[in-house]
Amino acid sequence: EQVSLGRFHSGAITEDGSLWMWGWNSYGQLGDGTIKSKHTPVKVMENVKEISLYEDQSGAIKEDGSLWMWGWNSYGQLGDGTKENKHTPVKVMENVKEISLGGVHSGAIKEDGSLWMWGSNSCGKLGDGTHNDRNTPVKIMENAKEISLGQDHSGAIKEDGSLWMWGDNGNGRLGDGTNHRRYMPIKVMENVKEISLGQDHSGAIKEDGSLWTCGGNYWGELGDGTNEDKNTPVKIMENVKNV
Repeated sequence: EQVSLGRFHSGAITEDGSLWMWGWNSYGQLGDGTIKSKHTPVKVMENVKEISLYEDQSGAIKEDGSLWMWGWNSYGQLGDGTKENKHTPVKVMENVKEISLGGVHSGAIKEDGSLWMWGSNSCGKLGDGTHNDRNTPVKIMENAKEISLGQDHSGAIKEDGSLWMWGDNGNGRLGDGTNHRRYMPIKVMENVKEISLGQDHSGAIKEDGSLWTCGGNYWGELGDGTNEDKNTPVKIMENVKNV
């Protein structure tokens, strides 16, 4: 029902809700209790409804809303109060409806709409107004409905459709018209229904189906016909439903 890819590891949820993992496992990111890489899928958990992988850490939400994390934890990105790697899943939060993992930071939205962040806080990417790492979740905002994390920046859509961005702003990836880091969320757009962040660029779909991108553009990743960075969103396409 869902698949997610990390740096060198992979995971999939089958129709019966079981989670299967495979690939590189040096940090325990497969969650099977070992640090031995696997060339074929191994079952890790049951009753899973969502998974997110990034770098060398993993996270999954079970059907009961509990959030479980495992793998690399040097910056506290697993949120369990330590900085020790975990080779099997550990429960971090309850009542979670969405999760997103960044380079070495993590975020989750609870059923009540509160957004929580933890892990590395370089460039202010946790959005708590500091640059201090957090090894347990800290609340950032209310009324959030979607989150996406990049390598060093973060974004969330609120229930009213407003898009908020924070963290590193090199290449203008936050889309606020500057290249200044933001240690707290700043509103960038209205009427947004979906967001996805890359390493140094960002993309958002508005309610009217238009796709907008901003940030690094050296390889033409913004899709605007140039290779010039953009620090405000530029419209790329119409009639888009996923990014």
